[in-house]
Amino acid sequence: MLYWSTMPHNLATDIVIREDSKLPRLDGIAPISEAELKSVAVGELEGLWPGIRRPPTVDGRGDETASASREPWVDANGYQAGYLRALYPNRAPVLAYLPDKLGDRSVPYDSLELALIEAWVAGGNYVLAVEPHYREALERKDPKAVAAWEQLGRTARWLKQNIALFRQPAVPIVTALVEPGVATAEIANLLYRRNVSPALAAVTAIPAPDPSKRLALVAANLKPPPPETVKRILAHAEAGTTLVVATMPTQQWWKVAGLKQVREDKDRDFFTLGKGQVVAYRRPIADPSEFALDVIDIITHKQRAVRLWNAPAVIALVTGERMAHLVNYGSPIDMDIQARVQGHFSKATLLRPDGEPVALKVAKRGSTTEVEVPELRRLGVLVFS
Repeated sequence: MLYWSTMPHNLATDIVIREDSKLPRLDGIAPISEAELKSVAVGELEGLWPGIRRPPTVDGRGDETASASREPWVDANGYQAGYLRALYPNRAPVLAYLPDKLGDRSVPYDSLELALIEAWVAGGNYVLAVEPHYREALERKDPKAVAAWEQLGRTARWLKQNIALFRQPAVPIVTALVEPGVATAEIANLLYRRNVSPALAAVTAIPAPDPSKRLALVAANLKPPPPETVKRILAHAEAGTTLVVATMPTQQWWKVAGLKQVREDKDRDFFTLGKGQVVAYRRPIADPSEFALDVIDIITHKQRAVRLWNAPAVIALVTGERMAHLVNYGSPIDMDIQARVQGHFSKATLLRPDGEPVALKVAKRGSTTEVEVPELRRLGVLVFS
C-alpha cells in the first residue's frame, strides 16, 4: 500500500518503524502503530520487497538469475514515491508495504535498508517493516543480522542529516505524464528501471514547454484527456520537444491539424508538428520495458540524463541538475562503475552512508561528464560542481 501523511509523525522527514516491542531500538527511528497507519492510508498500488529476485524459469535455460545476455530480475519501488509526488505534490509520499507475500523467499537482511533508501532517493519515505526471518535472527543475536540492523540505523541517521540531497526534482530531459491507475504507473516503473531517469508530472499539472531542457514528453496509456489538456500536451511538440503517445486507434486525441507524417515503423508512426515531432504508437503500450528502451533511442544515448556501465542491478536518478543517485539492488560492487551525466563539470564527489566522501576524477565526454565510481554497497550520491 501507499501512504501519505504529515500527522502524527512528520513522514516527510521522520523515519519510522512498525511498532514491535521485540526489536532492538535504533536511535533516530521512531515506532508507528497500526492504528496510526490506518488513519493515513491511501493508494491502489502494492509494493514489492526490493532486491534481486530469481526470474521465472525459461525452458532449456534453467533458473539462472543473470548471464552475459540476461539481466538480473530487479524488484524496485522508488518509482511509486515519484508517482505519488507527481499526483499529490502537497503531501509527503510514503511507502508502507508489508513483507507478508514473501512466503519462503529468503531476502538479505539489508533489504530493509534498501527499501528505505529507494524511497528517499525518489523524494519519499518508507515505513520500516521487518520480515519474519530477520526478526528471528535479531532475537537470537545473529551477528550478520545485528550488523545489518546497526547499518540500518547509521543509514537512517545519514539520510536525515543529508535530506537536502533527496528533496530535489528529477531533471526533465524525459518527462512522463501520469494519472491515477496502474497504466501510467507501470510506464513510470520501467522508465526508472531502464535508467531513463524520468521526471514525472501529473496530467492535471503539465509543465510549460521548454525544449532546451525537455527532449521528450511521454504521454502514453493516458485516458483521453479534455481538449484544453490536449492543447497543453501538443504545445510541447510545437515548441520543439518530441511527444511520445500511445492510444487505441479509436482514441487518437493527439491528431490535430498541422501533423505531417514523415515515416512509419511496424508499430508506430512519426509526424512533424511545429518545431518538434510526435511519435505515435498505434496501440497502448503492452511492454513498458521495451518501450523505455524506445524512449532512450528517441532521445539518443548521447542525450540521456545518465548512463552506467558495469552496474546491471543499479537504478540511477539525476536530480537538481547536479546530482546522480545510484541505488544498488544487488550484491555490493567492488569494481569501478563508469557513469556519465549530462553537463560539463570540473569536480565530482561520491557521498554514501557507509563511508567517507571520495573526490572523483572527471572527464569530458561530448555533452557529458564521466566519472569512475570505485565501489557501491547500497547507495552512492554523485555531487557535481
